[in-house]
Parts: sequence; structure tokens; C-alpha cells
Amino acid sequence: MKKPKFVHGYVDRHGKPRYYFRRDGAKNVALPGLPWSPDFMAAYEAAMAGHTAPVRLHGAPGSIDALIAAYYKHKSFTESLATATQNMRRPILERFRLEHGDKRAAVLQRQHVIKILEGKTRNAQKNWLKTFRGLMTFAIMQGVRADDPSQGLKAVKGPKSKGHMTWLEPQVAQYREHHKLGTVARLALELLLNIAARRHDAHALGRQHITEGRLCWRPHKTLRTTGKMLKVKIIPQFQAALDVMPESKGVLNFLTNDYGRPFASAAAFGNKFADWCRAAGLKPVLCDDGKVRNYRAHGLRKAALRALAHSGCTGSEMMQVGGHSSLQQLQEYLDEVEQERQADSAMAKLMAATIKTETA
Repeated sequence: MKKPKFVHGYVDRHGKPRYYFRRDGAKNVALPGLPWSPDFMAAYEAAMAGHTAPVRLHGAPGSIDALIAAYYKHKSFTESLATATQNMRRPILERFRLEHGDKRAAVLQRQHVIKILEGKTRNAQKNWLKTFRGLMTFAIMQGVRADDPSQGLKAVKGPKSKGHMTWLEPQVAQYREHHKLGTVARLALELLLNIAARRHDAHALGRQHITEGRLCWRPHKTLRTTGKMLKVKIIPQFQAALDVMPESKGVLNFLTNDYGRPFASAAAFGNKFADWCRAAGLKPVLCDDGKVRNYRAHGLRKAALRALAHSGCTGSEMMQVGGHSSLQQLQEYLDEVEQERQADSAMAKLMAATIKTETA
């Protein structure tokens, strides 16, 4: 997450992210909450103005500022959206609020939305539209607007992002060589590869989730929607890593921080996993789309799904491991396997035809 200017952050020994305003010639100011949240931005603006006491934003009735403030307090935001989704959408809403907060929500038109989208990347446009439409649904529900001015608009077409770097066998082997059995770092890798877990689930799982040789849990991402329970068999690699781990008194979580306590958040675990990757010598990679990517926890989820596809698993079988809601989400892995199969078949036919011609 990009931070405002002069903001510095770190994760404390409890795994909690902390942020400070640091500017030459000014006193350091602790900032509450996460970047771009209302309380954070109030304290940030006060610090920028040379004050240490946070100031509250007061939007006029009917303004975008007031609409967003009300949205933050409503269950359509606090209950309907997962915490991770809230954390992703707050910065987008806060940027929109800072630039247009004093304007009336009712007069926002389609051309204004198009103007805001200009200059954003495809993914940024998709995220902005999702966030904005959630706000507009709330505005319509509250009678502030009669319609959604973004209706029918789509993100510009462009090269599809490859997202997180997918781990391949050499990277997994390199990580295993550095992080031996008996370490939390190694256990994390084996857990992620076993169940193709998102980091939010991985950091929360523990021995209490083991039943009859399976890990049983409800994925955090779909907890508010389907609430589906996943039951995935523990494979030998993860079991071997688990068997040699020292017992932690009073802690059920598989993964713990340097102080033997559960990670405070998925982000804290993700940051620590990034440290483990660097320690293993996994360097950033310049990809063919011109972007530099690092090996991170989510890349292991992709690696696990890729391994399932290459093992001959069907899309439906992969869904039951990864917790996906549609086959479309897994199509890239299935397409990769099918491309290789058909290419191999084509080359075999070509070779057979060549041999037949030469011997004729």
C-alpha cells in the first residue's frame, strides 16, 4: 500500500503495523490506524499543518465527504465487506474524498467518473469502479442519489497482469535448502503448498483445525458469502514439517512470530514471509511484461494450484482445494496444461511425419 508523503511505518514486535509522520525540522507524530483511513488522514493533515492534535473532517450534508463518512459506519461497509476488502477500499475512498469531498454527491455525472478513471492502469480502474459502485449502492439506498453514474463503464482493455510471481520447483528447492525442517519458515512453505491457502487463512490455521488427517476451515474471503467449509487432506511434506516443530505452550497456531505468538494480522505474516524469502536468496525477477516481481506467500498459492493442474486434477477438484467459487478463476492453470499437452501432441505428429518422409 502506497503511503502519503513523509509517512514511515514498521511492524512492531507484536506484529502490529505502526506509522509515524516524519519531516525534517518537525517533531515525529504517531498516526492512528492504517494509511488513508479517516482517523489516519485527520492526524496526517494536522501534522502537515504543523499541529499535533488530530482534526476531524466535517462534511456538509449531501457532500461526498459526508456520504463516505456515513458509509464507513454502515453495515454495508462494516459487516458486508471482509476486513481485507475494507482495508483495500479505504485508501481509494479517501483519495476520492480528499479531491472531491466538498462536492455534492447528487450532481456527480458519468463524465466526471470517466475523467477520474483517465490515467489509471487497468487494475486500478477495476478496483476504483468496484469501490465506487459500493459507495453508490449505499448512496441510492440512503436516497442521496437515484442512480449510479458508473453504470455500464468498464476498465480499459490492456495487457492482463500476471499478478504475484508463481513459484516453480527451483525456487521451492532453494527455499527448502535454506530453511530447514523445524523452523516456522519451513512450516509456512509446506502449509501454503499443501492447501493452496491465502495468507489470511494460513496465519490463522492451527492444530485445532486438524480432523482425521485433514485441515478443516472456512476461508476468510468467503466467510460472509458462502461460508463454505474446506476439508483438505494433509500431505506427507507438511506432516513431516509439523512433526518436528517444538510444541508451543498455549498457542495452537501453526505459524508464530519471533516471540512465539500468533501473527497479529495477515499483513504481518506476509511481511515476515518476505523476510524469509530474502534470507533464502530469492531475488526479484524482471518479467516479460516489464514489471519486477518478488517471490511472496501468494505466489505459493499459485504454485500449489499449478501443481494440481499439472497432476491431472480437474477444475472442479482444484476448486475444492483452493476454495474458488468458479472455474473461470482457475482457467489460466488449466489452459497452461492443455497448451503443453496439445503442443506436445503436435510436435509428436510432426516428428512422426518427418520420419515417415525420410524413410519413404
